[in-house]
Amino acid sequence: MSIPALRADLDAARYRVDRLDGLWGAAAAAALQRGNRVPASRALAASGDPAAVLARLFVLGEHADAAAVEAALPRLGVAGAVGLGLLAAEGGRVRPLVDLRPYSFVDPHGAGEWWIASDLGELATGAPLRVDHVLGVGGASTTLAALQFPDDVETVLDLGTGCGIQALHARRFARRVVATDISARALGFARLNAALNGVEGIEFRLGSLYEPVAGERFDRIVSNPPFVITPRDPAVPEYEYRDGGLEGDALVASVVAGAAEHLNPGGTAQLLGNWEYRWNADGLERAADWATDAGLDVWVVERDLLDPARYAETWIRDGGTRAGTPEFERLCAAWLDDFARRQVAEVGFGYLVLRRPDGTPPFRRAERASAPLDGVAGIGAHLSAVLAARDRVAPLDDASLRATAFRVAGDVTEERSHWPGEADPTVITLRQGGGLRRELRADAALAAVVGACDGELPLGVIVDAVAQLLDVDAAAMRPAILAEVRELVLDGILLPSV
Repeated sequence: MSIPALRADLDAARYRVDRLDGLWGAAAAAALQRGNRVPASRALAASGDPAAVLARLFVLGEHADAAAVEAALPRLGVAGAVGLGLLAAEGGRVRPLVDLRPYSFVDPHGAGEWWIASDLGELATGAPLRVDHVLGVGGASTTLAALQFPDDVETVLDLGTGCGIQALHARRFARRVVATDISARALGFARLNAALNGVEGIEFRLGSLYEPVAGERFDRIVSNPPFVITPRDPAVPEYEYRDGGLEGDALVASVVAGAAEHLNPGGTAQLLGNWEYRWNADGLERAADWATDAGLDVWVVERDLLDPARYAETWIRDGGTRAGTPEFERLCAAWLDDFARRQVAEVGFGYLVLRRPDGTPPFRRAERASAPLDGVAGIGAHLSAVLAARDRVAPLDDASLRATAFRVAGDVTEERSHWPGEADPTVITLRQGGGLRRELRADAALAAVVGACDGELPLGVIVDAVAQLLDVDAAAMRPAILAEVRELVLDGILLPSV
């Protein structure tokens, strides 16, 4: 009964994201995002509200009086929390052993909120992370959650589940989820989180990468694999949640190759990963080649590109080693030596969307995001819709394309810029509010065609009408417009009508 008691206590305490934001305020919440817990601690210090007591304990990592914790967890009690491994108690005081915080989200199935347990982070412990650290919900977690395709499927594999957050998300779209991890501690947290939030239908298996699912296939694979490029040096810590034990970006390459053996025909995979730019090889194309060589369709979107020094700094700090210390400088030198030895000039980070072909024309696209994608919701839904639209349009010859009706995606706006006093625009921009936030230049003819795509008129009728309006030869205008329409479908600007 201990987990149901914990759930009931958290619910009764209104231990929710909006409740905590209200208790400590926007400025303190922003400070927490920057790694500063002092404003939040000060805001909660005098409050006996159960949610405040729990937040000081499990989010800020502070010690608390046992009596206050008993009042905040009346059903579970301190003894029950100790039994679950959440707390340690001594002499009337308790200290947290885990991070346990609310997490809210919105997906195509609606809004939701869970409680997620993981290891305490550096902010709470004030020390470097243990090598078997189990990470909670961070930026990469929310990125991959937004990248997951929302189409309902029978089976999903969550490869490297960690605390189980992706398996929980996947279960909203799948009848059955298999979640694997090489870390027994991670699976312990994942099982706890599923039970705490009353989510069934997830099977947890221990093992490395695809080993626990040998011979099995799935409709979808999601993975935030341990992709961090770490020097293979015994003096450099290897963290289970981020280091795969292979040199360079070979771990991500192996995950991509393995997906081909574990996807059903037409099945998709959504992954996060790094890829190296070597002195003689483009990293983005290398990442796409991993999939092409395995016989998979692929769409790679590069979000960030870091030089070796910035990459090293990012991941050394992630492990809890502070800049300016001798240990930081030693680790940075090890990273830079490794990159120099292997002739790595830059490292890219982004998304890989894979698909096992099932009678559709082959697809390969590798691109760099042209706008910041942090905080963009529903990227997975966007990419899924674009792939479906592309599958409809790709087999069409020009005559069939002209007979097809298109509509403008709901998040697309048009912006026109004029020189002062001029009637005609000098620049026309099609701007995407969601998806990949594209901004595309269009001439007067293309803008007029897009503007007239109402989902009912065939494209050919619109093109001929625009040609007549602009007093140009329709036959001469058609080839360029049709080619541009095909690209706009791939960009998610235009969608074929159902």
